[in-house]
This record gives sequence, C-alpha cells and structure tokens, in this order.
Amino acid sequence: MRQKTDFRQKAVQFMQGRYGVDQFSNFLVWAGVSLSLITLLVRQPVLMFTSWVLIIYAYVRIFSKQINKRYAQNQKFLDITFPIGNVFAKIRYRIKYGKNAEKPYHIYRCRKCGQKIRIPKGKGKIMVTCPKCKYQFKKKS
Repeated sequence: MRQKTDFRQKAVQFMQGRYGVDQFSNFLVWAGVSLSLITLLVRQPVLMFTSWVLIIYAYVRIFSKQINKRYAQNQKFLDITFPIGNVFAKIRYRIKYGKNAEKPYHIYRCRKCGQKIRIPKGKGKIMVTCPKCKYQFKKKS
C-alpha cells in the first residue's frame, strides 16, 4: 500500500507545472487509436505512422510546461469543433422532443427585477412567482 502512495506522490510531483489533459489531447489520442485500429484492416504503413505521430504529439502536449501555448491551441480546437458539437446537440434535442418540436417552455422576465423565469408550455394561464424578488404576475404558458 505504501508503494502506491509513493508512486502517486511522485506522479503528482512530476505533473506539477505541466499542462495536463484537455479536449484537444483527448481528441488526438482517440484519433490515433482509431487510425491504428483502421490500420489493422487496411495495412497501410502511412496510417500507422500517422497514428503514432498523433499519440506522441498528444503526450508531448500533456507533459508540456508551456501552458499558455497549449491553452491557446485547445481554445482554437474548441472554436473549430463547437459548431460541429452544436449540430449534434440539435440532433439529440430533435430525437428527444420530436422532429418539429419547439422548446417545451417559455422564457419570461420579471417586470420588477428582470430575472429570467422559465415556464412550461401548455399549462394555460398561470400565476408566475419570481424566485428572486417574489413578485407575482399572470402569464399564458
């Protein structure tokens, strides 16, 4: 048991001041592993080489001490992949709520304090109580 804690402490000490794992590193590792699995079927040396380059680059990023550069790279990656993730989020939403589904709620603002309040659709006219200032008003849901 003592050996596990010693190893854990040494690993923590080694990683101090290093960048660590982020979304871009995860993507690089999974892309490299996927390419290496495809290489088992296709038998192309270029794909195997590319998969190793991706995996090695991911670990270089993880162990890097240039935190600002790695953070900037991750932000660029997220800026590129956000629209793609947004498309998949919309698909998941359509699957959950139906093909032509609208949002199952209305958003209103409190007249007194401006707090946004989410009200479920299809309940008729209801009394809405602001959770922030306790002001009550009638709205159609």
